[in-house]
Amino acid sequence: MARLALLSVSDKTGIVEFGQGLSRLGFELVSTGRTASTLADAGLEVTEVSQVTGYQEMLDGRVKTLHPKIHGGILADMANEGHVAELERAGVSPFEVVAVNLYPFEATVASGAGIEEAIENIDIGGPAMVRAAAKNHGSVHIVVDRDDYAQVLQALETGSSLTLRRQLAAKAFRHTAFYDSLISRYLTGEPFPSELTLGWRRSAHLRYGENPHQPAALYLDPLGEPGLARAQQLWGKELSYNNLLDAEAAWELVNDMEGEACVVVKHGNPCGAAVAETGAEAYRAARACDQVSAFGGIAAFREPVGRDEAAAMTEKGNFLEVVVAPCWDEEALEVFRGRGGWGPNVRLLQAPHVSSSDSLTLRTLRGAVLVSTMDEDPGGEWQFVSKRSPTPEETRAMRLAWTLVAHVKSNAIVLAAPDRLLGMGAGQPNRVQSVRLALDQAGEAAQGSALASDAFFPFPDSLEVAAEAGVSCVVQPGGSKNDASVIEAADRFGMAMAFTGTRHFRH
Repeated sequence: MARLALLSVSDKTGIVEFGQGLSRLGFELVSTGRTASTLADAGLEVTEVSQVTGYQEMLDGRVKTLHPKIHGGILADMANEGHVAELERAGVSPFEVVAVNLYPFEATVASGAGIEEAIENIDIGGPAMVRAAAKNHGSVHIVVDRDDYAQVLQALETGSSLTLRRQLAAKAFRHTAFYDSLISRYLTGEPFPSELTLGWRRSAHLRYGENPHQPAALYLDPLGEPGLARAQQLWGKELSYNNLLDAEAAWELVNDMEGEACVVVKHGNPCGAAVAETGAEAYRAARACDQVSAFGGIAAFREPVGRDEAAAMTEKGNFLEVVVAPCWDEEALEVFRGRGGWGPNVRLLQAPHVSSSDSLTLRTLRGAVLVSTMDEDPGGEWQFVSKRSPTPEETRAMRLAWTLVAHVKSNAIVLAAPDRLLGMGAGQPNRVQSVRLALDQAGEAAQGSALASDAFFPFPDSLEVAAEAGVSCVVQPGGSKNDASVIEAADRFGMAMAFTGTRHFRH
């Protein structure tokens, strides 16, 4: 009985060499359309699928391989005497190798094509052959990854194993599941369908996860928006799991700011943030917010980084793990390349700007996942509830504080001037303690500052503590049953206070 291989690929990289290797091993090649033409043009003897089935392609190529003489040859268990006898009676030859990759649906969608073109690039016959061959991996080698061509040829020459065929089958089922997940997402119009299918592609193996004993990897969403995870690394060591988390936090925050803004993040919270005339000035001001925490932190710039910004970051006493910017001057890169100490190790990333999004966020539980839309401030009109209205300078400080507090772990309190973060209290189980932490960090700078809270004040106690330190204005969501007593406290202390109507819990 002849040894048959069925080759039908959209991505033809390496298929000629694979076909040549199969031919040397005595395989007869069966193929479809352009794959058959590619192999024939390379001088290989090929049998068209239509010669096997007795039918020409139909419906503009939508129907080529959906035929018993193809699927019977793929699905026959050659260890089953009944299957073998049935193939002989039907005149069907079994396939030992099936190499298939699918229509480029992902690339079509990414190109911005319309729905008609996208639908035409939904493969039907390909996934059917892949799943059939993967199910029957006891008898068939299914190859969906061109990187596997060489090892399959070697196995066919030296002796194949069920272990290898099972590995190939598992990869094949992942391949079709991933493919179908992209299609279902593209066609699904609701964010929370009854069945949620998401496909992710591994981008990198990481040295370890949050801690050294935890293995980890980075996966990208092929249909996702560009962001920090797709940044181009221009310099430095390999990014770690924690580097990615902190760099994402810094990049998301700095993109919510305006002008020449700089943010420094440590352990997921902003320890410094500032806006200035230049990026260099913004960095120095951001670092000055908390120089102890900024040491070993992650910096992010909203505008391009040049030589002056690089010089500011590499001054004596600085140490940064990662720096993110939308663009880098070559002179700025040279500053880091020429710096001793940590200069060769700092990761310099060039990332695309991000904007408001209705994308989903996922948080895992044991055996489950929580899904929600991203926390994007709706930008509603603020309600000024105090007797005293804020001055223009206080309003600017309140606006900045409100931008910052949404990026701080709850319970979150931020103290800010019009151009910089002054103090931050994060992650405390009671709000008053977060206020105390923010005031302690700000010190004397708390006098005349703006305070932002990520959620309402259930009692006036936080305002009492803030007023004693000289805080002059407050912005918070409002919505507590004790709002009246909180407003009364603000009036008693001469504070201006605004309600935003939006909560920004961050757990």
